[in-house]
Amino acid sequence: MPQSDRLRTLVLRLREDGQVSVPVLARDLGVTQSTIRRDLSRLAIDGSVVRIYGGAALPGATNARSDDATSKAKRAIAVAASELVEEGQTVAISSGSTTLELARRLVDRHLTVITNALDVANVLIDREGIELIILGGVVRPRMHSMLGHLAELALAELRADTLFMGIGAIDPERGLMNDSVPEILTDRALRASSRNCVVLADSTKFCQVAPAFVFGLDQVNTVVTDASVEPADVMSLKAHNVRVIVAR
Repeated sequence: MPQSDRLRTLVLRLREDGQVSVPVLARDLGVTQSTIRRDLSRLAIDGSVVRIYGGAALPGATNARSDDATSKAKRAIAVAASELVEEGQTVAISSGSTTLELARRLVDRHLTVITNALDVANVLIDREGIELIILGGVVRPRMHSMLGHLAELALAELRADTLFMGIGAIDPERGLMNDSVPEILTDRALRASSRNCVVLADSTKFCQVAPAFVFGLDQVNTVVTDASVEPADVMSLKAHNVRVIVAR
């Protein structure tokens, strides 16, 4: 089926059902899940659909159940990521909803934590075992992350065992991407200050495109994702020598 026909079929299907999952669409249209994800991303660009956890919906049709599924996946990822943190380590934590979930699971540890995320800092501040280093910079509205040359200058003086990083989009060929161009250099500085990089990415972030290129998979050691990830995406990451942990 040509892509133009698939796109029309997808929109009609969503008008009938309100929202639908990627696996179901792939099965019904006889194509791969990666193809469906690319089609949905194209429709999302012009506002025809809204991407949700595991699939898509018409604008305004998202509901609490999809939000709950996304939150559950992020919590599972955070639990799996927390198991990678060893007592006494120095870890860097970037901004993002999944990294915030990770921070909530580190409150009773003995760690040094470097972060540019005010939300993460608020979770960890005044915790007895946490030595907290908060980077300065210009605050990005709504995301509550600190960016710019002040943060980058501070990171030049700091070192971490591992960076735990949230991401807007991940693609085996295009690498890591975010929707904020000003955040690129701060993300790269966080990576440069850290020996290892662990990316926390739920399955909806795969095979997506965002405008700001952060860095390639050659800079990533591990990706922690959820059980809805497509096996082909896991294989693609492993082909780039990236360890993949699937949280369940």
